[in-house]
Amino acid sequence: MSVQPLGTHIDGAIPWAELAGPLIAAEDRLTRLDERLAKSLVRDGWIERQNFHDAVAALWIEGELVHLEDLVLHDAHMDVRVPTHELTRAHTFLRVRRQILANKPDWALSRAGLRQLTGRAGEMPNAGEGEGTDTAATAAPEETEPDRDPDLAAEFAEIDAVLERSRAILAGAAPSSRPPAPADRDPLIYDPDWDETGRLEEWLAVLARTADLPPVLRASVLWDAWETEAPLQHAPWLGVLLVGAMLRQCGKTPAHLASLTTGLRLIAREKRRHRSRTVRLLAFLEAVSETAALGLKEHDRLVLAREQMHRRLKGRRGHSKLPRLIEFALSRPLVSSAMIEKELKVTTRGALNLVAELSLREITGRGRYRAWGIV
Repeated sequence: MSVQPLGTHIDGAIPWAELAGPLIAAEDRLTRLDERLAKSLVRDGWIERQNFHDAVAALWIEGELVHLEDLVLHDAHMDVRVPTHELTRAHTFLRVRRQILANKPDWALSRAGLRQLTGRAGEMPNAGEGEGTDTAATAAPEETEPDRDPDLAAEFAEIDAVLERSRAILAGAAPSSRPPAPADRDPLIYDPDWDETGRLEEWLAVLARTADLPPVLRASVLWDAWETEAPLQHAPWLGVLLVGAMLRQCGKTPAHLASLTTGLRLIAREKRRHRSRTVRLLAFLEAVSETAALGLKEHDRLVLAREQMHRRLKGRRGHSKLPRLIEFALSRPLVSSAMIEKELKVTTRGALNLVAELSLREITGRGRYRAWGIV
């Protein structure tokens, strides 16, 4: 697919007649899911499970296969084999998604958020390490950050330049030609002609100029702009997280961060990469509907499973560890005996006894390194 100037994403007339129906359906389903989650007892567990599913789907879209079981164990630092490059990338996606959720809704698309999420040369920093840190400290005023780490001063200045040029373009100034890529980048790793700064600048301009569009339609335009222009050479998956962050920031999904890749995975590549912009926008709207539908089904399944497992708590002592195991099982696609031991501080035999009492389903079919999930 040939790369089109980003201006075509918003300057051309939007085909409302073709998009109106799918747009309304996507908006309705996404709103219904968020309202259901806002007061749900399984919201936290649902969100954590979606983090894993979204990471696996993101790598699948890129053509890489990552097993959900391997990702869960890798996240718990209990790998049963040497982690692959694909698994490491999926875990980076997982950490960045958690970081966006841990901060305020407007953090990801703020100057401080973009600095931290984009990083230098398109690589993510250790986002997952800051999950337990104070949000206010993470989003501290940008003027103080270079003083804390002089090595990042050049990177911050580069992002500042991107934002400044974006404001100049929006003010009516003629866009300047793209500056050459930084000379200190290894040409064996980075394409010298791949100007990440200029591409990110253009995407931010699209973000600003689509502010008046309906949230889901705006998300589709932003997703298409990112997919077409590909600002970050080594982190193409970041775009879908930023689009989800935009939906959360504008109040469309305040209770969760949309797992857009789980829906995009169900859309044929021919539609997602079609030459026609209208077909691509329709593909994204269909993906949003699929995402919401899958989310609702998973939520209802978790609610039912929680009710069934809580029935087994009748007559239990107050210090029983079963309630904690229920919440832990709901927050992970699968749990192993080692994970239960670490979380509940019990022995291996105690973990197996708790699993038997809850009648969790064994999903690996192995004699060793077994794992269980909810029915």
